[in-house]
Amino acid sequence: MPVSRRAGGISKRCECRGPDGKRLGAKCPQLSKRSHGTHQLRQELPPGEDGSRRTFRRTGYPAVKDAQTDLDRIRAILDLPGDDEDGQRRVGDLLAGLMATRGAIPEPTEVSRKLGVGVPLDGRTTVGDWLDQVMATKATRTTTNHGYASHIRVHLKPALGHLRLDRLTVGHVEDMFSAIDDRNDVIRAENQARREQEQRAKWTKGGRPPAKERERLAAERAKLAEMPPYRKLTGPATKQAIRRTLRMALNKAIAKQLIIFNAAAHVELATAARPKGLLWTAERVARWRETGRKPGPVMVWTPAQLGRFLDEAEGDRLYAFFHLIAHHGLRRGEGVGQGWDDFSPERKEIRVSAEIVVDGWTPIETAPKTDGSVGVVKLDAGTVRVLIEHRDRQRAERAAWNARAAEEREQGKDTADWADTGKMFTGEDGSWLHPDVVSKAFRRISDAAGLPPINLRDLRHGAAALVKAGGGDLHDAKVKLRHSTITLTSDTYMELFEEYEDELTEKAAAAVPRARKPRDEAPAPVAVPEQGPAASQPSNADMDGSTVRAGADNGQGAA
Repeated sequence: MPVSRRAGGISKRCECRGPDGKRLGAKCPQLSKRSHGTHQLRQELPPGEDGSRRTFRRTGYPAVKDAQTDLDRIRAILDLPGDDEDGQRRVGDLLAGLMATRGAIPEPTEVSRKLGVGVPLDGRTTVGDWLDQVMATKATRTTTNHGYASHIRVHLKPALGHLRLDRLTVGHVEDMFSAIDDRNDVIRAENQARREQEQRAKWTKGGRPPAKERERLAAERAKLAEMPPYRKLTGPATKQAIRRTLRMALNKAIAKQLIIFNAAAHVELATAARPKGLLWTAERVARWRETGRKPGPVMVWTPAQLGRFLDEAEGDRLYAFFHLIAHHGLRRGEGVGQGWDDFSPERKEIRVSAEIVVDGWTPIETAPKTDGSVGVVKLDAGTVRVLIEHRDRQRAERAAWNARAAEEREQGKDTADWADTGKMFTGEDGSWLHPDVVSKAFRRISDAAGLPPINLRDLRHGAAALVKAGGGDLHDAKVKLRHSTITLTSDTYMELFEEYEDELTEKAAAAVPRARKPRDEAPAPVAVPEQGPAASQPSNADMDGSTVRAGADNGQGAA
């Protein structure tokens, strides 16, 4: 039951002492004077966890109204839990702690918001405490949680973890990102200094350096060994991700009524530009071969280049994987995680329902990246045929493996049968295919084909380009790639589609046969008959080109 309001009150006392040296307390005869002594409050609290009796006392109030204000707050707080014994004990613990530390009595509404949500009621919950609680109950996939945990460990806790949750401001968050920018400046300078030192410590003239140079190089290399290693900058995309992690945690605090304001939502950061896909045109390939530099972070093969890659890959046991990714834009983890049960040759489709991703180095199976990623992908007849042939080869591979395993077991070896995981693409023993295996195979095959470099993920971008090459538009690409919004598709592929538009426009124009010479060919020189000295002086018509144009129209008709 709630503590009775009668179990407490306000009294007056002083520090006067009697002839025996003891304090008179409430017996002092001068307490009737308004200016003499101070007021104290007393209120019985709910019993402690061990059932012991507890009383809140506080002295030193110069006016009775000050003591009454705090007493009213204490009693309002004690009324909050009602008959909830756990709540009564918790508010008793709160008030007992405030008496020991002489902390300010909080507003009852503040305690009411926090009551029953599993956080301390004294208002001392820090940002770090709350981030820990959020991560302890975060029900997202493992790799996503690891991203959150990294942001919290490296950035949020060191900068904000010590601050009270209910006192976090926009300024605190802005200061954290300013510190990240300052650290980036230091890292950038240190990386540049290391690059320059590496050049000084390198012998580039060929052959063995002379003794004097060997001494100098040894000294330069010693300096290099003492320098900080290369470090990555915290770029715009990572800063946006850090802000999203903090905003997510603060939104949960608002939902629990611990705070009423999300400081992270009001911090402005530079938007990370989404990399644009660029075609490996002949001009870009030539420049890359000359300089070794890629024109952009996201490069896409032309259909002819993709054909060269697939021709080179055709003899590889993972050929069907690359064919599926290149034509239908599955992500690497989706391709590795694709199961035979989700393949329908009759309907010419697969259903993407799982993916295998890497947690550290360990492959784990999860749901696809987003809800929109789960869905049906329509297949062309050629891809269906490739997958059926791959399934036949896989069955033969399994039979051969099991026969060999049986023979080895007869010889006393502990060889397991082929692991029936139900996946389209597996290791030779039927086990899950590690995502890094397909990435290494992709690089090996593309290098053997002599193609300009792209990443395995860029095959997904190439699938979007094939949509355009087949006459589709951005909406068709959105459906093919299972994007959540067409804005995402447009931001990534608009420039690529425009490049294809140029190529398709030129092809369309070239498809029309013409007998005449095109305009961009240089016209044949016009013979001007000699007419004496006056002929060497051009007329006004010659200077403005009208005579030449007239001659071209009359004699050299343009296409």
